[in-house]
Amino acid sequence: MAIRNRRQAGVMPLLVIATAQLMLVLDDSIVNIALPSIQRELGVDAVHLPWIVNAYILAFGALLLLGGRTGDLWGRRRTLQLGIAVFVLASLAGGLGQNTEMLIIARAAQGAGAAMIAPNALALIATTFADRKTRDTALSLYAAMSALGIVIGLLLGGVLTDTLGWRWVFFINIPIGLLVLLGSRTLVAANRHQGRLGIIGGVLGTGGMVSLVYSITRFGEAGITDPTALLLLGAAVVLLVVFTLTQARSRHPLVPLSLFRDRNRAGAYASMLLLAIGPMGSFYVITLYLQQVQQFSPLQTGAAWLPFAAGLVLGAGAAPKLLLRIAPRYVAGAGALLSALAALWFSAIEVASGYWLHLAPAMFVLALGFGLGVIALTQAAVYRVDPGKAGIASALLNSAQQIGVALGLALLAGIAATVSARQEYADAATSAALTAGYSTALTAAAGLLVTAGVLALAMLNPRPTPEHEKPGVMADAAGPTT
Repeated sequence: MAIRNRRQAGVMPLLVIATAQLMLVLDDSIVNIALPSIQRELGVDAVHLPWIVNAYILAFGALLLLGGRTGDLWGRRRTLQLGIAVFVLASLAGGLGQNTEMLIIARAAQGAGAAMIAPNALALIATTFADRKTRDTALSLYAAMSALGIVIGLLLGGVLTDTLGWRWVFFINIPIGLLVLLGSRTLVAANRHQGRLGIIGGVLGTGGMVSLVYSITRFGEAGITDPTALLLLGAAVVLLVVFTLTQARSRHPLVPLSLFRDRNRAGAYASMLLLAIGPMGSFYVITLYLQQVQQFSPLQTGAAWLPFAAGLVLGAGAAPKLLLRIAPRYVAGAGALLSALAALWFSAIEVASGYWLHLAPAMFVLALGFGLGVIALTQAAVYRVDPGKAGIASALLNSAQQIGVALGLALLAGIAATVSARQEYADAATSAALTAGYSTALTAAAGLLVTAGVLALAMLNPRPTPEHEKPGVMADAAGPTT
């Protein structure tokens, strides 16, 4: 009876964490679908339209480190609750938006709320669920929500925009967010940990992340020779180098550099960066291919990605069981290489490629590999970490993934646009030129995923994670924490 009660008590926290992550990811793709309607109703200039998406990505990616460390020091549940409140209020402002400026500010505020939610939701998995089986289930759901949210967002965005109007892609977050906020009371109120946030570290780290994410976004919009993007990249390098030097000497660092001394954890961060580039970049390219070449509607496009959702559920569900018997390096490496195979499969697209024989199988394999890889890398990053550093360790993993997504979109979109422009210059038909660009971009994605697989095989733990392995203060049985 006691065991059953503990399991029942663990269901609500698990649902809260999974739903919070779903809300964050869903909000990206759901707004993408509504952009044409927003542009028509509010008269948004073409040059400003991408910023309705980019403002969210920029604030989210730039503030993750601050959000993770704040959770360690101020309390993860409290920080997550504040983030949800900010996200809900920003969603209300976005839905009521009357002009471009209001929408962009609301999207940036959503990103700030997301930066407080995401790392603390992941850290709460490590501190809430002491039982290995429950914790692995929570990690699987967390990873599944990270990509399922994109597919659900495409479907829901199409339905809401076509029926209730574009404002409901913002309003839909309000009931979801309020339910998550209500359920968050069931989460463990972890003890605060000693230390200070550090104003200098916070300014340097946040400034460096803003410059880095913004430069990647600019490269995607204006090309690799854009002077503003190059200046931002240079500023990011300088700020992050100075940030690293100050962290090494600080008594209360925003990012404890000891986290990177663990070869397993450092390898997880690097592999996650590359793993996020491939599948998410491929997702973007194939979505454009379906709409611009195959002439799918937004709703048809969302439905077309259902095999991706199925592959992700299978991969994320199978990974925890595999990790009990197989070393993380092999699970993550195999996952990345499966995704590379799918990207290479995609790269053979033609103007009239069939959906069921070509696209759907590759979508399934892409997601299967991504699900396996994400779970193995997440486990490597957050298991056996000091409880006082769980938030920042999770934030670093989220940052690697977020930067990878932004880099993947910029890199693959840039490659596709460049090759397509050359093909059009050579008098190729528009559909053929677009397809040639997409094919080249997908080949590049395959190469990046192969690199992610090799990196995981080289750096991650060569032994399976013991079934008794526990995070944080309960990791003593498995060895010292970092």
